Amino acid sequence: MARHVAGAETVTLRGHPVRRAARPVFVVPAVLLGGCSKGVLDPQGPIALASETILFNSLGIMLAIVIPTIVATLAVAWWFRASNSRARHLPDWQYSGQIEMVVWAIPAMTVLLLGGIGWIGSHDLDPSRPIASQTKAVTVEVVSLDWKWLFIYPEQGIASVNELTVPAMTPISFRLTSSGVMNSFFVPQLGSQIYTMANMVTRLNLQADRPGRYFGLSAQFSGDGFSDMHFDVDAVPQDRFEEWVADVRGKGPTLDAEAYAGLAKPSGAVAPTTYGGVAPDLFQRIVSAGAAPLDAGDAARAGPARGDLDHTGSRQAASGSSRLCRAPARQARLQVED
Repeated sequence: MARHVAGAETVTLRGHPVRRAARPVFVVPAVLLGGCSKGVLDPQGPIALASETILFNSLGIMLAIVIPTIVATLAVAWWFRASNSRARHLPDWQYSGQIEMVVWAIPAMTVLLLGGIGWIGSHDLDPSRPIASQTKAVTVEVVSLDWKWLFIYPEQGIASVNELTVPAMTPISFRLTSSGVMNSFFVPQLGSQIYTMANMVTRLNLQADRPGRYFGLSAQFSGDGFSDMHFDVDAVPQDRFEEWVADVRGKGPTLDAEAYAGLAKPSGAVAPTTYGGVAPDLFQRIVSAGAAPLDAGDAARAGPARGDLDHTGSRQAASGSSRLCRAPARQARLQVED
């Protein structure tokens, strides 16, 4: 949520109001970058808006150093030109404490400011932290496949491929994993990018502040079909979201272990499709299976998510890394056996 007041903007992030002053100094760059729509400079949610604020604040701090340095360099070169007889030359000059103070103090202050912005922002924008809202979050389970995206709505009992429909003005709680190789989930206009990994679950919380269609993609190369691994995020009003769920539920195929096995086979440029039903605990079974094929026996073996990580990866980091290293090798063995 954001409201405009007298040339400033107040943004509510994680339940705390944050006021952001107007940025007239960036009017010219903003005009020059006006064609960069549908990207990180066109935020449509609280997380993306806060990320943009960090970007511009960091840029402003660095420009406060870079611009004077460039101007001073040109001024010194012009003043001490060979034809300027008024310039004082001090060939025996060696040291000045005042100059040393300026030379070291300004970079130190810059590092402290940038470090402070990064420290505070990294905690406020931790992808695993829920977004404060009076509206209950919608849970979406995401699986990166070769080369497509599977979205499971566990509370609604439906699923979709390469198409994500969510209610606007409602927090979306993502749980993400991969069927094999490491991948990256990214919706630039809504906020944070996060990785998907086999045998692990990462978490992400986003929100669209207004209805619209937003571009989503894989931000990490993952093979031949990587360029086709993108999807649309349709943020719609709550009543339209409920209508969409009712229209999808009970119609079309059911996503069970057999259907998932066919979907998981490598394929590119897959047209968006929906599933009217989802087998119970399918996402958990996918996490437990990792890069191995999913079969009916996985239902009995499925337990708590192994390596269920937040963004910092502090839980099970060591064991998670070892599992990640084993996934490609295990996939290679399966290919050899085939």
